Amino acid sequence: MKLEWLAYGGRHLHAPDPTMPALRVSELAVGYAQASEAVLSRVEFDLRVGAKLALVGANGSGKSTLLKTIAGLLKPRAGAIRVFGLAVGACHHRTSYLPQREEINWSFPVAVERFVLAGRFVHCGWLARPDANDHAVVESTLAELELSAVRRTPIGELSGGQKQRMLLARAVAQGSDLLLLDEPLNAVDASTRAIVARLLARLQREGKSMIVSTHDVGMHDHPFDGVLALEGGTLEVQPYALAR
Repeated sequence: MKLEWLAYGGRHLHAPDPTMPALRVSELAVGYAQASEAVLSRVEFDLRVGAKLALVGANGSGKSTLLKTIAGLLKPRAGAIRVFGLAVGACHHRTSYLPQREEINWSFPVAVERFVLAGRFVHCGWLARPDANDHAVVESTLAELELSAVRRTPIGELSGGQKQRMLLARAVAQGSDLLLLDEPLNAVDASTRAIVARLLARLQREGKSMIVSTHDVGMHDHPFDGVLALEGGTLEVQPYALAR
């Protein structure tokens, strides 16, 4: 049995503010300890509930840094981030982060199903184990991303497209309302692009909010609601498609 009051210090229990956007970033500055200059400075934008924004910029422009900061993996030097009106630390279960493939240790001895199941741990708390519902969520997510046949395969034996879909499966299985996807279509084949496009379209129809880092907005099969363009550590918000 899951004990709600033990779920990660009670952060699990904070209710979102229905009057706020899915994400509000204000005057954000981010840097690394060994660097004197900030990687990002004075970054500001809102992501409305149910919208999908493309995050574009050259390599080294700070796309991954921005997503990691929103996810709570990096601490900003200045500014504020609010997820559904709450501080980042109160919203871990509402935010899913998909890292780039290069950040994963593919030699780690874990099978696909177990890797994806890790996305459910945020709902379990410190003492409980995944239950039947958690396993059912993983099973349906693997099926939607056409990974059921490799569920017991070690992650290091997957193809590039399968690895990308597995990372997305873990993020989606978490059941979050805000998804931060770092280049989900980088170096994948047409089949994987189609599978991912269908999944993202379904998530947006269900009201999920997304930021998708990409090198090429045109490779995505569905339009974005706007573009966040990073250059030189600063951000410009550009319209792309009519809001749904």
